[in-house]
Amino acid sequence: MLNQISQVLVIVDSINVNDSSASKGRVALINNLSKIGYHVTVMHYTQNDIYLKGVTCVSIKEKKYTPLYFLSRTQRVIQRYFKINLAACLESVFGFSFTFFNDVNSIKAALKKLDISKFDLILTLSKGASFRPHYAINKLPVLHEKWMAYIHDPYPMSCYPQPYQWNEPGHKQKRLFFKEVSKNAKYSAFPSLLLQEWMCNYFPNFIKTGIVIPHQNFKEELINLKVPSYFDTTKFNVLHAGNLMKQRNPEGLIKGFELFLENKPKAKEDSQLLLLGNADYHKESINKFATSLPQLFIKLMNVPFIEVYYLQKQVSVNVILEANSEISPFLPGKFPHCVEADKPILHLGPNHSETKRLLGENYEYWTEIDNVKTISEILEKLYSEWLNKTKTLRLNRPDLENYLGKEYLKEQLEKVFDND
Repeated sequence: MLNQISQVLVIVDSINVNDSSASKGRVALINNLSKIGYHVTVMHYTQNDIYLKGVTCVSIKEKKYTPLYFLSRTQRVIQRYFKINLAACLESVFGFSFTFFNDVNSIKAALKKLDISKFDLILTLSKGASFRPHYAINKLPVLHEKWMAYIHDPYPMSCYPQPYQWNEPGHKQKRLFFKEVSKNAKYSAFPSLLLQEWMCNYFPNFIKTGIVIPHQNFKEELINLKVPSYFDTTKFNVLHAGNLMKQRNPEGLIKGFELFLENKPKAKEDSQLLLLGNADYHKESINKFATSLPQLFIKLMNVPFIEVYYLQKQVSVNVILEANSEISPFLPGKFPHCVEADKPILHLGPNHSETKRLLGENYEYWTEIDNVKTISEILEKLYSEWLNKTKTLRLNRPDLENYLGKEYLKEQLEKVFDND
C-alpha cells in the first residue's frame, strides 16, 4: 500500500540540468517525488557534487585503476592519436563499451555500501542511450522486488521507429539486456502512453508492469537573469529551442515563416524566428537561410537552460518540431516547459504522436513538419491574434498542467501500490 511507501531511492546518470534536456526531465521528476511527500535519496553519476533542495544527493565516484578503467582509457588514446575507432568492433563482441562496464561496476559498488532495506522503492532513471543504472540494478537480483525501471526512450536503437531506426553495434546483446529488464523490474514507467505501447511490441511484459509518468513540470526562479541582448520583447517571437537532430529538419518551419512574411509584409518589421540549440546536420542550410532572412536569429549551440526557460515564457509561440514519420511515440523533454510557459505551441510532427495525442485531435496549431503552406497559415493566424489581443497569447491548458504535475504523479504511484 502507498501509505507504507515513504523512502525512495533514485539511481540516475546525471542531475546536471545544463547537460541535456533529459537531465532536466529527471531532475523535475525527482523534485516532484519530494514534493508529494516522499523521502528521496538520489545516487547520481554526474561526477560533480550537485545538490537538490529537500533531497539527499550522493555522487557516485568512478572506479579507477581497475582493468576495465585502463582498457577504456587505452581505447580512447588509440582513437584520439591513431584515429582508429575500436568501439564498433568491441561493442559487436561485448554489446557495450569498456567505459560502460566500468561505469556499471562503479554504480553497483556504491549501491552495495547502502542499507537497501530502508528503501521502499528503487527507481532507475537514465538519459540518451545510456541505461547504466538499469544495467546495474539488473545485475543485483536482491533489488528487483523494489525496482521501477523508467524507460524514457525506445531501447535499443534498433527499436526506434523510422526514420531513426538502425542496428547499432551490439544491438543483439542490448536487446537481450532489455528483455531481462522487462522481466526483472517489478514495475516499469514511461513518459508516454504511445511509448509504452511501442515498447510492448518488442518486450510484451511491459504491458503488465508499466504505468505512464510523463515528464514533469516545475517552476524555476528567474533571479538576476540578464535578458539576452538578441531578444526583443516587443516582437512577435517564434522560438524553437533544442537539439535539431538529423531527423528534425527545420527547413519547413523556416520556409513557412518566410511565406508568412511574404503574405503579411507588415510582419517583417515586428516578427522574429529564433532557433537555439545544436544543429550540426542542418547548420549549413540554416546559415544560408539566415543570410537572406534578417528576421531569422540563430544560435546553433548549447544554450544555458535558465536562458531558454526565460525565453519560453516570454516569446509569442513555442515550436515543438519532430521527425517526418508515421509515428512519434516520444514525449519531448521540453513539452512540460512549453505547457508551463502558457504560450501557444506550434506542433510540427506526425498526426500519430504523443504530443498530438495530448494537445488533442482538434488542436488548431498543428501540421506536418514539411507542410510549408499550412505552417505559414498557422503563423498568420497566430500573428493576427497576437495583434488583436494586445500582443499576448495563451495556451490555457490547465488539464495538461495537472497531467504534467505532482498531483497526477501521486495518482499514478498510488494506482501501482494500491494494486500491489
